[in-house]
Amino acid sequence: MSATNTKKRLYRDSKHGKVGGVCAGLAKYFGWEVWVIRIIAVTALILASKVTFVAYVVAWIVLDKEPKRSAADESEVGTTLREETRVERTSDGRTIEVKTKVWEAGKLPHYALADVEREFAAMEQSVRAMETYVTSSEFRVRHEINRL
Repeated sequence: MSATNTKKRLYRDSKHGKVGGVCAGLAKYFGWEVWVIRIIAVTALILASKVTFVAYVVAWIVLDKEPKRSAADESEVGTTLREETRVERTSDGRTIEVKTKVWEAGKLPHYALADVEREFAAMEQSVRAMETYVTSSEFRVRHEINRL
């Protein structure tokens, strides 16, 4: 049965969790980053400590642990992308994974800016080469020959 046909279930994710895996399981179920769920849980614990604590303990007891996957499932999971990402192809043929959620971890801004600056410098060189050719006498001669 493929991943698209399976029903989405809520489990505790003790592999990625800190205390019981409840926050990690909720993050996986809703497709959010774990740290966002943890911030919400800590905030709720500060604002409504008794209710939040009881709800967390109940979820820890009631939710099943995420079942272990077989080797075939692991290889299938490794090739699929998370819902928050998409794959794009750059102009030079590289494939990159683009994150679509603002809060996802990624490159530091100055590294991303350096990458963008490099790409714009390469594009500028291409434009300069085209301008040099278009303004050359060779281009004019070929253009006149093609018009005949």
